[in-house]
Amino acid sequence: MDCATKQGTAVNQNASVTIDVHFDFVCPWCLIGKRNLDAAISRFASLRPDVSVKVRWHSHQLLTDIPVGGVPYQAFYVARLGSASAVAARRAQVQEVARAAGVQLAFDRIEVMPNTRAAHNLVAWAVATGAGFQPASLIDRLFTGYFMDGEDIGDPDVLERIGLACGLDAGGLAEHLAASRRDDNMPIPRSPQAEEVRGVPHFVINSALTLSGAYSPGAIVDAMLRSTGDPQNR
Repeated sequence: MDCATKQGTAVNQNASVTIDVHFDFVCPWCLIGKRNLDAAISRFASLRPDVSVKVRWHSHQLLTDIPVGGVPYQAFYVARLGSASAVAARRAQVQEVARAAGVQLAFDRIEVMPNTRAAHNLVAWAVATGAGFQPASLIDRLFTGYFMDGEDIGDPDVLERIGLACGLDAGGLAEHLAASRRDDNMPIPRSPQAEEVRGVPHFVINSALTLSGAYSPGAIVDAMLRSTGDPQNR
């Protein structure tokens, strides 16, 4: 979940901006990055109303070895970081950045570190089967369910409830989750850019500018402006 930075160069004038976002649901920086992206897109629209923006979401599972049923969350992070004090320090750092993005993380509510394969495949199924389905609201609901409500998003029953709340077809959703239960190794669709992703959130703007990490809305807007060839430094 560490964040690295690589930036490309400005490209020619564009009438549209396409942003490819690579993410995982157990990464709090990805939730922060999504909220910052939302703010950036709103700000960009006021600066360049002539330019359309398209966001493409790409699953990038970080912890592929987590069992299907998950593992105890608190114990996982103590083992990962070495001590309870190290965990507390890391969480304080993340929470400070999250608050600036308008996000209130509730680490104390989380009991399970889930395997996120089923959640990612739910998003992929929803996009593939729902004509014109925009996954941003479903992705946001899965993030907030996990980091704010402490829901186990590896549990098919939780995924079904969230999917129904987001307007997914009940019958198709039940069939998808039943298939997911039968094949818990169902592959997650990979982005063509996946090999270049070293940490998430990872943004690729118009296939030319790369931001890896939870950048501020202002930094994202600047990259979007550069991708359109906008000469102004805003």
